[in-house]
This record gives sequence, structure tokens and C-alpha cells, in this order.
Amino acid sequence: MELIDINTEDKTIMQHNSITSGRYDFSACMLDVLFMVLASLEKDKLVYTIHTGDIEAITGRNWNIEQLTKSTEAMLTKMFEIEDSKSYIQFVLFQYFKYLKGQRSIEVKLSEIALPYFFELKNNFTAMQLKSVLGCSSKYAKRLYGIACQWRSVGSKRFEITELKKMLGLIDKKGNEQYERISDFKKFVLDIAKDQINENTDIDFDYDLKKRGRSYHWVTLHFQNRQFKQLEFDFNNPINIDLSIEKQKFKSNIMAYGLTESQASIIIENTTLTQWDEIIKNLNNSVRQGKIKIDNSVAYLIGVLQNMGKLPRKSEK
Repeated sequence: MELIDINTEDKTIMQHNSITSGRYDFSACMLDVLFMVLASLEKDKLVYTIHTGDIEAITGRNWNIEQLTKSTEAMLTKMFEIEDSKSYIQFVLFQYFKYLKGQRSIEVKLSEIALPYFFELKNNFTAMQLKSVLGCSSKYAKRLYGIACQWRSVGSKRFEITELKKMLGLIDKKGNEQYERISDFKKFVLDIAKDQINENTDIDFDYDLKKRGRSYHWVTLHFQNRQFKQLEFDFNNPINIDLSIEKQKFKSNIMAYGLTESQASIIIENTTLTQWDEIIKNLNNSVRQGKIKIDNSVAYLIGVLQNMGKLPRKSEK
């Protein structure tokens, strides 16, 4: 098993949108295990080895072995619930976890029923930075960061508060609800997530609450891709700029919106970073003003880029 390049801050992981927005209650430790597996995926491969030292090096936090074993035990019983217009499905993601003694390593086998949600991504996936999502210690920050990444090309996403709470595992099947008071929901979920996402990730995150009648009913999440810091030049001490590094950052910026590496390579050949930012800004403004409605943000962005000549259509390849 090849180790993850823990020195690569721009490591991108792909997660099926059904997992991003599915209803499940994973702890922060359980989510970190999931993200490490996502970072290791190889087509048609079922068994992976993850190393506790990798995540410790990325986050600076130690994995407690007792907490870890309890987390993986729970992952074998925690159900994912995914519903669409055709079906409602419950399943677990993994078949087993095997701890390799003396190696600080865990062997993981994917559940066969979950394979489509690992590999059959097409345009239906969320791209996230591994370092960003692992950098958040709150499970709610990790989940809301994923949701923000899914919708970042749109700029905002409105949920009924009850709907979002179910997604985050705050309302169980019996209707038992955590943080029922809106002040507690803000304090222990939204505000903590906002602080951690803004401090540790590539996204600027905010939210606002709206009432229906006298009670709060909707929450709108707002997110914007964080811009790379502009280079500052000291003309008294000229420096050499490694353009290949800046080009790679630009490519990672594009891929964060759900585009593939090959698509990003095409875009950067005939698009400047300023032009790219303008495209995203205009798209976000159109959505906020109600001029357009987007169901699949990645597919829509691809169509926009094709119309602008930034990406070839299938018939032009």
C-alpha cells in the first residue's frame, strides 16, 4: 500500500454527493477514517491500509487507540441512509477493520453494496481538500465543510433546519432532537463549524437563519472559495518565482469545484486566475439574484465553460 503524501497540502479527495448529503451520525474520528480511505482509493480495489501516523502528521492530533477501536466498531453498525425519487437505502460502508499489531496500521475492506458510492462518481461527487477536512476537529465542521464544497460553485444553499439536523444526525428516527433550542444549535453546531472551517479550510463559511411565523425555520449556508494570497514583492531583494507551483495551485483551485484534473489542465491553458475568479463570481451572483436555478452544480459549471470555449464539448474532442 503506497503511503499518502502527507506533505501535499493540496491533496484532493472525491466523495459521492449521496454521502456528502446523506443522513448519518459519524463522530469526528469515524469521519477521519472515512476520509483517509477516500484519499487512498484505487479503481476496483476493495482492501486498503491506513496509517495512524499519516493523520497525526497532517493534523498534529494523536489518535487514541481506544477511541479509534470504538469508532471503527461503531462504523460496522452505523447505517447510511440515502433517499432519492426511486428508492430509500440503508447500508454500511465497510465490511471489516483489521488492526495490524506493532505497525500502527489498519486494514479496511469496503462493503460491496457501497462500491457505487466510492467509485461510480461521474459528475455526482464533492471534491474536498484532505488537509482542510482533517484540520477541523468538530464532526459538524467536517460535515458542513463537505456540504460547502458540494455547493461552493453556487455560493449558498438553503435548508429547512429540520432537514439539516437530520443530515447531521441531530434528529433520530424516533424524533428525538439534540440542540432543540435555536441558541444551542447556533452555539454548538453552526458557530463552532463556522470558526473551524474559516480557520482550517480553503472556504470562507457563514450562515443566516430565517423565520416562518415566530419560529426559525430555514438556515442558509454561505460559502466562498478562499482566494490565494497575492504575492508580495520586495524589489530590494528580488526572488525567483516557481511558476509551476502557482500553476499547480491554480489547478487545485479549479478541481475544488468538482472538475477533473484533465479538465483543469485544459482550463489553465487558456484562462487566467483572474478570469476564473470572475466566472465563479458571475455564476454565484446569478444564483443569488434568482436568474438561474442549478440542480447539478458541477454539470452546470462544465456547460458554462464549454459555452465560453474554456472546455471542449464531447464532439470536439
